[in-house]
Amino acid sequence: MSHHPVVVIGSGPAGLTAAIYTARANLSPLVIEGEPSSTSDQPGGQLMLTTEVENFPGFPEGIDGPELMTRMRQQAARFGAEFVTEKVTAVDFSERPFRIWVREREYSADAVIVSTGAQSLMLGLEAESRLLGHGLSTCATCDGFFFRGQEIAVVGGGDSAIEEATFLTKFATKVHLLVRRDVLRASKVMQDRAQANDKIEIHWHTVVDDLLGSDRLEGAVVRNVVSGEVSTMPVTGLFVAIGHRPNTDLFKGVLDMDDNGYLVTRSGSSYTNVEGVFACGDVQDHTYRQAITAAGSGCVAAIDCERWLESVGH
Repeated sequence: MSHHPVVVIGSGPAGLTAAIYTARANLSPLVIEGEPSSTSDQPGGQLMLTTEVENFPGFPEGIDGPELMTRMRQQAARFGAEFVTEKVTAVDFSERPFRIWVREREYSADAVIVSTGAQSLMLGLEAESRLLGHGLSTCATCDGFFFRGQEIAVVGGGDSAIEEATFLTKFATKVHLLVRRDVLRASKVMQDRAQANDKIEIHWHTVVDDLLGSDRLEGAVVRNVVSGEVSTMPVTGLFVAIGHRPNTDLFKGVLDMDDNGYLVTRSGSSYTNVEGVFACGDVQDHTYRQAITAAGSGCVAAIDCERWLESVGH
């Protein structure tokens, strides 16, 4: 068994920021960063699926998501963080030191920082992997600027979809809101906002069957689920806003979660219900979901962790 003062599970902006801070505090963190073949918990998190990031402070010309995460990882390594490029398969937080397994290998830790993130729910189309970051997006705040003067679509009928569509009208000439049912799940105030916006056109009973374009989105094949009519919508941007799923299966029955599976932390901190286990980033944030807020919460978790370790005499 390999023992470490701190183990960080996950390596998106939150996990790598936590690794930078704990490494600089001489806590020699081990980062179990996930595995490249995984659809969730992959090294670098969701930014590895993003092309240009223009809203992360310090990069006035923008920076590719994978390059940003590579730089964060290099920074953590420079201060002494170690990395295991595999996925955690089991944990035992019932007593300290905590135990973490990566298949047959076992690690122990005085403290653990959980930063396994969340993944956007997708449509399940074959073309998604090809076009994600190339006209297909899951974050209007991140990518809306790139669609200035274009005609785009948003899939979903909840509050998030309405928020995305409304935000995108700042840039797009027209936003098609594609809703599977004949009603919106969004709150009444959000529904009124969408229906009053001249730039938003709502398409009821509509689903996306396919995406067109080899290396850039050129259109969406949509189908009316009532009439069966199929048509091509010539949009150059498509935003999927049908929800997110936190990567918390590993911690069910171990750490407190809300009804949607997000880890619950004490107000204003990263403390979970287990003393010595901290959570940061999208795994506990279902509101902001930005790289910069995730990084900030990673800093919070690292400082909470360092202070807690001092308080218990480590």
